[in-house]
Amino acid sequence: MTAAEQVERIFREEHGRVLATLISQFGDFDLAEDALQDALINALKSWESNGIPNNPGAWLTAVAKRRAIDRVRRSTTLERTLVTLDPQISQDEPEMDDAQIPDDRLKLMFTCCHPSLSLEAQVALTLHTLGGLSTQQVARAFLVPEPTMAQRLARARKKIREAGIPYRVPPVDLLPERLEALLAVIYLIFNEGYVATSGDTSIRRELCGEAIRLCRVLVALLSQGGAQGWMPQSAEARGLLALMLLHDSRREARLNAAGELILLAEQDRTCWDQAKIEEGIAVLDEAIALYAPGPYQVQAAISALHAEAPTAEATDWRQIAALYDTLARMAPSMVVEVNRAVAAAMAWGAEAGLQMLLRLESQADGFYPYHAARADLLRRLNQREAAADAYERALALCGNSAERAYLQRRLDEMLSAG
Repeated sequence: MTAAEQVERIFREEHGRVLATLISQFGDFDLAEDALQDALINALKSWESNGIPNNPGAWLTAVAKRRAIDRVRRSTTLERTLVTLDPQISQDEPEMDDAQIPDDRLKLMFTCCHPSLSLEAQVALTLHTLGGLSTQQVARAFLVPEPTMAQRLARARKKIREAGIPYRVPPVDLLPERLEALLAVIYLIFNEGYVATSGDTSIRRELCGEAIRLCRVLVALLSQGGAQGWMPQSAEARGLLALMLLHDSRREARLNAAGELILLAEQDRTCWDQAKIEEGIAVLDEAIALYAPGPYQVQAAISALHAEAPTAEATDWRQIAALYDTLARMAPSMVVEVNRAVAAAMAWGAEAGLQMLLRLESQADGFYPYHAARADLLRRLNQREAAADAYERALALCGNSAERAYLQRRLDEMLSAG
């Protein structure tokens, strides 16, 4: 690994923590990001010739703080800004060790996912600030032009500044709903990587990796002393981490060499990542031990049953169907209902699942997974003409090329058989 590659890796790993520390002390997103960028440029020059320091995160923090002070001193708002700074900070501050760096990432997470910001702004800001992705990388991940993403990030930072959005962990009475939103943003990032809603690729590995990394950070922060009383929230954060690890364990088996989608039942299970499966199940066990059940834990339990089945035929579909019944009571949604019907079809036959789907018809006309599931059950029941109609409807609603190719193959089978 070259020095530049090492710097990039360290920068991604330390970005959120260093930036959170800077924002906590200077109270300014733009100043903190500019100072951290200055520190990175300095690191590229210094570390290549002098080697990487023992505590690169501490080194970046110390240098970035000095760069921030330099910028403040050159600013026309010097007097107004300096009064907000920690009086202990000085230009000649020595390099700190890890124990001296406060970890303010939890505050930054809640700031990025404040309900006053739009969902798209929450996602973009979380990836950019805590994930360390550049504006160009975030724009590429969500298939928008870089200037558009830059404007989105700028508007989000401006909203935080002008609306006075607090940089803090919310009070206890607001914590459950705010953490629920934060978990939803992380899962949205993962899902956009795991099943891309549009584009020519069905998997964006970098988004899956970032979501898992962010959730690891969140679980670690919730496990610290100040968060010991947050049992329900800590359990659900672990549940989400377990769910993403178990899903991600199947990533390499989901596409063949030609980039075509392979359904779960047809995947080569020897290609599944056993280390991620073992970790996911261990994290789920930790969550369950907190005795605070929630929707992410139930979904992780479903995924664990798939992961533990040695073959598709050995999958315990009745247990999965029962877990979907529980999930439907905890977090009712069209996604859950469709998956519940599919599980029922696997446990008790295609006709049982189809009847459940038909009861959703008036609410699900524009929902692509509904039509895809309905088409598959009709195919299994040998109702080829109706299956073809359902595949055509699913194709009209699907935006991902790999999934469209799969649906088209199934539609061609129905038409040729007919």
